[in-house]
Amino acid sequence: MRLRTSIAAGLALVLTAGTAWSATSTPGKATHGAAKPAASPAGKSRGKKSSRHSSRRERGQKTPAPERISEIQQALAKDGSFSGKPSGKWDDSTVEAMKKFQAGHGLNPSGKLDAATLQKLGLGSQTAGVAAPMPPVATSLLATKPAQIPQRQ
Repeated sequence: MRLRTSIAAGLALVLTAGTAWSATSTPGKATHGAAKPAASPAGKSRGKKSSRHSSRRERGQKTPAPERISEIQQALAKDGSFSGKPSGKWDDSTVEAMKKFQAGHGLNPSGKLDAATLQKLGLGSQTAGVAAPMPPVATSLLATKPAQIPQRQ
């Protein structure tokens, strides 16, 4: 009899607690489990995106803008490799001029634009081929030893 009374009391306590807990939750929201993140106005959650749906980076190099091609053609013309008016188009005459320039400067004469060719043309990055910064080195003894103050006698 005691066991039956204890089970009934425990069951009543659990039901009462569950009812009180669900009454305090806000209407329209789930009353069990962890809260889900709010959806964005477009209807998509702001959580981690699946790799299937993310846009992937395109492989390979992108074509330089016409302004950049004109700069390259001007640099090739200054060197004497390109004999024409810069058009901003990567045409056969530009490829031939690039091959001529690369062969004349000890580069692989592929006719393709690469970092080494841009450096030789004077159009490359200012930091290309430069080592990472090193920590400063003390050049004087005063910088490494504490100053000694003469003692009075």
